[in-house]
Amino acid sequence: MTRPVLLYACPTVPAEPWIVEFRRAMPEVEIRVWPDIGEPAEITHAFVWHPPRGLFARLPALRMVFSLGAGVERLLDHAELPPEIPLIRMVDPSLGRDMTIFVVMQALRYHRRMPEIERNQRARIWSEVDAPMASDRRIGILGYGELGRLCADSLKGFGFDLSVWSRSPRDAPGLRAFAGVAELPAFLARSEILVCLLPLTPETAGILNAETFAQLPQGACLINVGRGGHLVEADFLAALASGRIAEATLDVFAEEPLPADHPFWSHERITVTPHIAALTQPRTAVSMIAVNIGRDAAGLPPLYQVDRSRGY
Repeated sequence: MTRPVLLYACPTVPAEPWIVEFRRAMPEVEIRVWPDIGEPAEITHAFVWHPPRGLFARLPALRMVFSLGAGVERLLDHAELPPEIPLIRMVDPSLGRDMTIFVVMQALRYHRRMPEIERNQRARIWSEVDAPMASDRRIGILGYGELGRLCADSLKGFGFDLSVWSRSPRDAPGLRAFAGVAELPAFLARSEILVCLLPLTPETAGILNAETFAQLPQGACLINVGRGGHLVEADFLAALASGRIAEATLDVFAEEPLPADHPFWSHERITVTPHIAALTQPRTAVSMIAVNIGRDAAGLPPLYQVDRSRGY
C-alpha cells in the first residue's frame, strides 16, 4: 500500500485538536481536512462524523472508515457508505472512564434521593430524607457490553445489588445476569434504578416504552445514556405522570439539540444533559486509529469492526 492518506470529515467538530494528535501519533500518514481533500483518489482512510453528502462516492481508493463516536447507527443508515468497506467503531479508554463517572454520579444521586432534597431546599423545607443501605438498592444495567461492564464494576464497589441484561448470555461474575427477551421482565422487576447502555439497533429501538415501564418497580429511576431512539417519549411522560418513574436523567434524544420548546426542559423530575456523558478525547482516541491503519498496511484485519448484521 502507498502512503496512507487519512481524511478528517467531521464538519460539526473542530478539527485542530484532532489534527495535532493525528500528526503526533501517525507522522507517516498524510492528514487532509474536509473540504480541502486534494486528489480524492489518493484518500485511503476516512475519519467521519455526520459526513457530507456525496463524500464516499468521491473516494474510490477508500479502505476503511472510522467513526468519531461509539454509536454507528447513522453511518449504518448512510446509503452512500459501500457495504464492503470496513466500518470501525470508536473504542477510546476515556469514553469508558467518562461514562462510568457519569453513570455512577447519577445512580448515587438517585440512591441518596438528592432531587427530593434539592426540591426541599428550594421550598425551604427541613426534612431528613432517608435512603436504604447500598446492599438493599437494586440497580439494573440494560446492555452489558464494554461500557456496561465498566459501569457495573464501579457500582459493585459501593455494594449495590446489581443485575445486568444483554441480548445474549454474557459472563458476569458476581452479578445477577439476565439475557434474551424471555428474561427481560424478571430483570426489569428488580431494577429500582435502570441504566440504559444499549446500542441502537432495530431490536432495541423503542425498548423504553410503556410495556417496559410497567414492569419496573413503582417509583423507579431511569438513566438513559444509550440513544434517544430507545425512548418512546409519550410513554415516558405518562410513566412519570403516574409515578411509575419517579426521576430520570436523559443524556440522549431523538432530536439533538433538544428543541427549546420540548417538555423535557421544564419537567422538574427530568434532568437533561446535552449528550455529554462520554466525549471522545483526541489524545486517547487516536491510538486505536493508528493501530488499525498499521494493521491495514500489514494486511491484518482491523480491530473493532462493526458487525453490520448486528448493528454494532
